[in-house]
Amino acid sequence: MNTLHTNIMKWLAFFVIVFSALALVGCASTKRITLSPSDEPPSHDYIIGPGDNVNIIVWHNPEVSMSVPVRPDGKITTPLVEDLPAMGKTSTHLARDIEKALATFIQDPVVTVIVTGFIGPYTEQIRVIGEAGKPQALNYNKGMSLMDVMIAVGGITDFAAGNKASIIRNIDGKAQHVAVRLDDLIKDGDISANIPVRPGDILVIPESFF
Repeated sequence: MNTLHTNIMKWLAFFVIVFSALALVGCASTKRITLSPSDEPPSHDYIIGPGDNVNIIVWHNPEVSMSVPVRPDGKITTPLVEDLPAMGKTSTHLARDIEKALATFIQDPVVTVIVTGFIGPYTEQIRVIGEAGKPQALNYNKGMSLMDVMIAVGGITDFAAGNKASIIRNIDGKAQHVAVRLDDLIKDGDISANIPVRPGDILVIPESFF
C-alpha cells in the first residue's frame, strides 16, 4: 500500500510539473510566427557579460595593463580601478570608462580593451530546453543560425517532436512563438528551415507522444 501511494504521489507531482511548464510556455503567445532564412539579424555589437575576460592595455603603462575576469556581479578590478561595472558594455565603452577612472592617476591615458572568453550577458544567451541532445545555454554570436544551435547541442533526441518545436522570442516587447522545423532541417536537410536566431531566444523542443 505504501508503495502504491508513493507511486501515485510521484505521478501527481509529475503531471503538476508538466502542466505548469506548459502553462508558462503558453502564456508567451498562442500565435506561431514563421520566419525564413532570408530574415537578416539586426546589427549586433558584442556585449560584455559575467565570466568574460577583458584584456586591458594602457599605452605606455604596462604596469597597469593586464587581463582580468568579469566577476559574477558584472564588475572588474584592476590595481588603480576598483569595482568598475563592465557588464552590459561594449569593449569600446568600457575602455572609455577605464580612461576616465585612470585619469586621476595617469595623464591622458589611452586604453584598449580586448574581450576573450565570450560568454556574454545572460539576457543574450540562447537557451535550449526539452528534447535536445545536450540542453544548455549558448553564447550568441553574430550571424548565428538554428543549424549552429543544433550542432552545439548535439541535435535532438529520438523522442523529440522536431517539427513542433518553437522559439520563444521577444518581438516588440512581447514574447512570441516562432515556429521551427527541426525534423526537416536535421533529418531531411531542408535548408529553408535554417532560420537566424536572435540574442535571448529560447528554443523549446517538445517530446513526441506518438
